[in-house]
Amino acid sequence: MTFVQRVITILMVVLGTMLTRFLPFLLFPAGKPTPRYIQYLGKVLPLAVFGLLVVYCLRNVSLLTGSHGIPEAVAIAVVIALHLWKRQMLLSIAGGTACYMLLVQLVFG
Repeated sequence: MTFVQRVITILMVVLGTMLTRFLPFLLFPAGKPTPRYIQYLGKVLPLAVFGLLVVYCLRNVSLLTGSHGIPEAVAIAVVIALHLWKRQMLLSIAGGTACYMLLVQLVFG
């Protein structure tokens, strides 16, 4: 890349970052109520994202070969158990991930 291309790339990244940071505050000022469709999206999108993540993570699991999906099933059970116990999403995700990685590296590896 030439110097000019680098400068343009940096400026575009800065512009994109600033736009995504400031636009919500401009569109939805503090004094006005949040539109109902934005409230709806705030309720359903987190669940949809987690649903997509589950599908993405389990898409290549084969029950007929390899470890037969046992590490994945155990990790899912750990996520559910941690979430029911502590109700902290970050702990549930981190615990399930750590469990899965330990199983894959040490037990089924």
